[in-house]
Amino acid sequence: MFQQGLSGLNAASKSLDVIGNNIANASTVGFKASQAQFADLYANSLNGVSGNNPGIGVTVSKLAQQFSQGNIETSANPLDVAINGGGFFREVVNGAVQYSRNGQFHEDATHTLVNAQGAQLTGYLSNTAGVIQLGSPVPLTLDKSDLTPVQTTTANFQMNLSSAEKVPATVPFDANDPTSYNKQTVLNVYDSLGTAHIMTTYYVKTDANTWDVYAAADNKEIVSASVAAAVNSNDAAKTARAAYNDAVRATPPDPAAIAAAAFAYASAAFDAMNTAASTPPAAATQAQLDALQAAFTALDPTGSQSITGLNPDQISGKLAAAITVPAVKAGTLLFTTSGALDPQAMALMQPTPQTLPFQIQLPIFPDTGAQQPMTVATTFDKTTQYGSVTNDLGSTQNGYSAGSWQRYSIDANGIILGQYSNGKSRAMGQIAMANFASVDGLTPLGNNAWAESSASGPPTIGVPNAGSMGGLRSNAVENSNTDLTAELVNMITAQRVYQANAQTIKTEDSILQTLVNLR
Repeated sequence: MFQQGLSGLNAASKSLDVIGNNIANASTVGFKASQAQFADLYANSLNGVSGNNPGIGVTVSKLAQQFSQGNIETSANPLDVAINGGGFFREVVNGAVQYSRNGQFHEDATHTLVNAQGAQLTGYLSNTAGVIQLGSPVPLTLDKSDLTPVQTTTANFQMNLSSAEKVPATVPFDANDPTSYNKQTVLNVYDSLGTAHIMTTYYVKTDANTWDVYAAADNKEIVSASVAAAVNSNDAAKTARAAYNDAVRATPPDPAAIAAAAFAYASAAFDAMNTAASTPPAAATQAQLDALQAAFTALDPTGSQSITGLNPDQISGKLAAAITVPAVKAGTLLFTTSGALDPQAMALMQPTPQTLPFQIQLPIFPDTGAQQPMTVATTFDKTTQYGSVTNDLGSTQNGYSAGSWQRYSIDANGIILGQYSNGKSRAMGQIAMANFASVDGLTPLGNNAWAESSASGPPTIGVPNAGSMGGLRSNAVENSNTDLTAELVNMITAQRVYQANAQTIKTEDSILQTLVNLR
């Protein structure tokens, strides 16, 4: 007799439980509100023929979570990530896989991205070159070691060389005389150890549509610089330098031995530079050789065969500053009458055909211990010769120095970019996502997580912004999708339903009391 009212009370109570849980989690990041769904109950007759049965009440058929999109709110943590669209974060806890919409992550002691409960975010790691290695998702343990340097191997100079320019009044070309060239550009390049060097290119108009290109390394024309750098590979200079170092390390120190070792190194360095200055492509004049001799003599003006107060680097520097040999062009650029580069005409030049890129060898002096010389394949893509002013439109090269990790950023595709002190960025990994044929079939685990079930089907694993996966937003979180206004109205409705069912029981009790009192 009281079945309908009791089932109604139970249903209303369950509805209030669900509403209360939704309200309690109104501020829970990634929470998905639930809805109590009901079904009526009927008792069939023995012969299976329906009659005029009024029904025996109500039952809770399902507590359905609502996987609608929650509002996205910005945060100050770059590792806070919100999903805008479908899909879940894939996480691992003690080897068990779970799924979540809560993107509040941080680093643990091993630089693995985890949430507040210690669940590890999974994804795809990158190799040392920053290339994402797709495969089975693994916990995202990020490599925050320094970015290794990359030697410059290519460079491009894009500019307009004005067709109105005149042939320079001063010949031949001299890097130290601005009247001997029309244009100069400067670009930082990097050796194999990441040390920065200055690559300078000079442009000399020699005829209509014809420009000679010269180059310098660290403000010294490359042929003169190669003469100075000859000391780096000279065996006698290396031996003399080692002897100087031994003299400096001796205990007790012997100033006379140190001075004699310094002179021995100066002699070896002078011989190396003097020989290089007289060997093609260098073609030093006698006056230039005399200048080098004078610089050597000035190191020991008394002829005592001892040098005090100067180490090998300082000695080499003084000798190198004194040597200048005639410059040799790196190549010649030819242009068409429409102002574009003319590679066909360059290939037919005599006696030396010209092809791009120019292989420019940059000597490294003083020696940094890096691979040398640096060979830079130099191109002039999009360089023109129009009547407008000569203008540098941008120079680029592919090398960089070592860099230490500074900060993260995460893009819409889930790629975690490490930003380094040298201004470079490198992909450190990519966040993996999962989605299901039926998200309603997921099993809630608590802590903002779900597990797959037979009802949900197996997960589809992918990356953000692909297929059914939504995009990601860093420095943001997805708020609970609980609608507080709607939940408060639902609470009032559930309360009225509960009261009405209680009134049904009260009325049936009154009727039963009347029957009992009949005589």
